Amino acid sequence: MNGLRVIFQREINAYLRSSVGYIVAATVLMLTGLLFYTQALGPEAEARVSGQVLAIFFYTASGLTAIASLVLSVRLIAEERQLGTQVLLNTSPVRDWEIVLGKFLAALVFITGITLSTLYMPLMIVVNGKVSIAQILVGYSGLILLGAAVLAIGVFATSLTRSQLVATAVGAGITAVMFLFWPLSTVVDPPMSRVLSALALHGRHFSGFQQGLLHTRDVFYYLAVTYFFLLLATKILEAKRWE
Repeated sequence: MNGLRVIFQREINAYLRSSVGYIVAATVLMLTGLLFYTQALGPEAEARVSGQVLAIFFYTASGLTAIASLVLSVRLIAEERQLGTQVLLNTSPVRDWEIVLGKFLAALVFITGITLSTLYMPLMIVVNGKVSIAQILVGYSGLILLGAAVLAIGVFATSLTRSQLVATAVGAGITAVMFLFWPLSTVVDPPMSRVLSALALHGRHFSGFQQGLLHTRDVFYYLAVTYFFLLLATKILEAKRWE
């Protein structure tokens, strides 16, 4: 576990020293703020009830969270190979699962911090509308779980290559396909529609969080996706260690 702690602290420090993390955070905050203003305070806001405003907020925030998670994750292992530091990791007494999990947890802490920094926006709806704190907590739980799943996809993508550009393309491709499963499930016949709906990264599994409803099946789905891609990344690192 010492190896896990070392990798985690190393990656957190890397995010704090890098301009990329601050650029991602500033971009997410700016876009979330602009979208929230149009949804809650814009000319059409008066026609919406508070619950609708909150649902729209979490819908738009989920897209920004997914993009930010992908951007923050694709450098995690590919950068090590570019800089030549992967060899040092391979010869150190740190196991592959500790490398993967340590990097993932550092990215998750960072994206969680960015996500929670927007908390004041839905709290404005609580003050001026009729939504509960519980609805907001459930919504943010969904954002963090979605972010974790996309981070895991990004970690898997970055374990495949030394090129951050290729890792970005692979991670974005997998994420986009899993997002598109939901609209595709509405135009195909059963049983394929049920399969696509169950595998979709958004839609069915995020809609409950968006409405402030916590379903254990949705929590399990995001945790399962996260575990699956982190496991794949670990296996790839183990295979590449002996190349």
